[in-house]
Amino acid sequence: MKKAVARPGKQSSSATERDVRRLLPQSFYARDALIVARDLLGCEIHRGRVALRITEVEAYRHPDDTASHCRMGRTPRNAPMWGPPGHAYVYLCYGMHHMLNLVTNPEGEGAAVLIRACEPVSGLDLIERRRGAITGPRLLTGPGKVGAALGLDTSWSGHALFDGGGLFVTAGRAPASIVSGPRVGIGYASQEHQRAPWRLACGDSVWVTERRTLT
Repeated sequence: MKKAVARPGKQSSSATERDVRRLLPQSFYARDALIVARDLLGCEIHRGRVALRITEVEAYRHPDDTASHCRMGRTPRNAPMWGPPGHAYVYLCYGMHHMLNLVTNPEGEGAAVLIRACEPVSGLDLIERRRGAITGPRLLTGPGKVGAALGLDTSWSGHALFDGGGLFVTAGRAPASIVSGPRVGIGYASQEHQRAPWRLACGDSVWVTERRTLT
């Protein structure tokens, strides 16, 4: 897959000088998805006035993860997930929820980290409007809720997250502790991969889904 070319409007909200200093480089993502997932906790996703601190993630790994969208090979839908690393993979779930994934691993390996939950850092008024005036942790605890809060759709697939334009990710406040457990909604995967503790969350945050299954 070729590196994404910026489309009109995608670069309209660029990183500030402070954000540029905190941008995660492309090399950050070019590692195993589970390692990247752990290191993403506490980092921040930015789009326009909205900034979200990542509090929960799921790793979808290479080469034989039976829960991964890449398990059956490359398709038009999952093409961005095959790389290069450091780009967005946004897919539509159940015809209504846009899910944000951050592509990892060397190009061609097909791996990513799903952003499952966040907490607001800035732009709360806009987040609440996009989410129908819901308040508290329910605002951002779920991957579809994160996509809605950021105003994403599938046109963001392939967007570079490391150059500070439109949608980008910066370093943030690391969690005091990390909890883990099985991923959610993958009943089609092998038993081994259903049980794998590849869902990670900030142990010190209430902005987490399915908390009872995390230890």
